Amino acid sequence: MNDLSAPPVEPREPLDSADAMERRLRWIGATRYHALHPFHRMLHGGKLTRGQVQAWALNRYCYQSIIPIKDAVVISRFRDRMIRIEWRHRIEDHDGGFETEGGIERWLKLTDGLGLDRDYVESMAGALAATRFATEAYVHFVRERSPLEAIASSLTELFAPTLHEERISGMLKHYDFIKPEIMTYFQRRLDQAPRDAQFALSYVREHAHTPAERQAVCDALTFKTNCLWVQLDALHHAYVNGHIPPGAFRPEGM
Repeated sequence: MNDLSAPPVEPREPLDSADAMERRLRWIGATRYHALHPFHRMLHGGKLTRGQVQAWALNRYCYQSIIPIKDAVVISRFRDRMIRIEWRHRIEDHDGGFETEGGIERWLKLTDGLGLDRDYVESMAGALAATRFATEAYVHFVRERSPLEAIASSLTELFAPTLHEERISGMLKHYDFIKPEIMTYFQRRLDQAPRDAQFALSYVREHAHTPAERQAVCDALTFKTNCLWVQLDALHHAYVNGHIPPGAFRPEGM
């Protein structure tokens, strides 16, 4: 019998083509994307308390808040005007406009709905240190590495829609304190993420010309999966295992 729980076999072929690189990228996502983390399994399966869900949403805000900053840095790396035009809608998607709602505002509606004080969330004062370090590392990466690697690091969006679908259905099913109107961030990303991912994938396929450049693309995606994974490691250690560090958010009863 086949072991359905076994991870996909790693492609061993040389990175001599865009197709070989894409197969490697999809293997990285299938084996390293943070949807596989035990904390996410608990979140989507209804195994967390309200306080633990609050801790997740509060810490995840740190990541949401740096996305437009990261994207502004990516734009600054390119002299090609058409790439800047294509990329800047990502900033608008998250920041919104003077009269339009963006992803950050939708995330704050989630934390509002979970009973967290908005000023406290936005201050990030209660976030875990590991969360802050991981998110800042992502901004540093896109600033210091090549423009190709900066775009490649966004390729986790290839795998995001399935995660968002699981999150919407799982959290609405299992938590009576989660209402549909506070889940709009994830519903909106079902449309945005595939569009963004397709541009980034097409870009790296076209612009990674050598095996070394294709390896750098794969390494950039691995780095990004590590940034996302370590945030969940920290949440699990603090709010499941009970090792909440000084100064971090402490839910009632913990």
